[in-house]
Amino acid sequence: MAKLYFRHGAMNSGKSTALLQVAHNYEERGQAVILAKPNTDSKGEDAIVSRLGVERSVDLLVSPNENLRVEFTLLANEHRARSNSPISCLLIDEAQFLTRDQVNQALEIAVLDGVPVLAYGIRTDFQTKGFPGSLRLLEIAHTLEELKTICRCGKKAMFNARKLGGDFIFTGNQVAIDGDVVTYESLCASCYFKECEAAGANPLQ
Repeated sequence: MAKLYFRHGAMNSGKSTALLQVAHNYEERGQAVILAKPNTDSKGEDAIVSRLGVERSVDLLVSPNENLRVEFTLLANEHRARSNSPISCLLIDEAQFLTRDQVNQALEIAVLDGVPVLAYGIRTDFQTKGFPGSLRLLEIAHTLEELKTICRCGKKAMFNARKLGGDFIFTGNQVAIDGDVVTYESLCASCYFKECEAAGANPLQ
C-alpha cells in the first residue's frame, strides 16, 4: 500500500531542496512525478524555489476550493494518455497551506489510488500555532519525518519567528509570505522566548 508522508521542519531546514532531490531521484529511474503546491504560497508563483537557488515549475497549483484528488487524477490521466505510463509519486511543497479536506484527499490518493504522496511543510506559524494542513497531516499521515535545522545559538530550531523591518513581531495574520518586507528566522525555544520577552509579547497565551 502506498503511504502519505509528512516531512516537516522549521524554515531553512531544506524542505524544498529535499523535495526537488526526490523528484530527481524518481525521474532518474524513468518514473514520472507530479509536483504541486497551494497557491497561497506566492513565493516563486508557479514554481518550487529552494533557498539554495534551485527552482522548478510545478505541475499543479492548488487553490483552497479545489479537490486535490480530482486535479491530480486529471493530470495523471493526461500523462498516461501521452506516455502510456503511470505517475509514480505526488510531491507537495508548502503543505501547511493545504486545507484539511485536501489533506484527506492526499490520503485517498495514497490509499485508494496507490500513489505515494510526500508532503513537505512547516508545523506551526510565527505564534507557534499549527496550520490547518499541518495539523491534519500530523493526525493522519502514515509516516512523520522531521527535517532539522539549527538556531543562531547552535541548538535545534523549532519555531519560525517573524520579522518586520528587522524587528521581531508576534501579532498579525497567520499567513505572511517571506519576502522583501516580512522575513523569518528559525529559532530554538530558548531564543524564541528571549525575543518574546524583549518585545513584551506572549504568543503562547
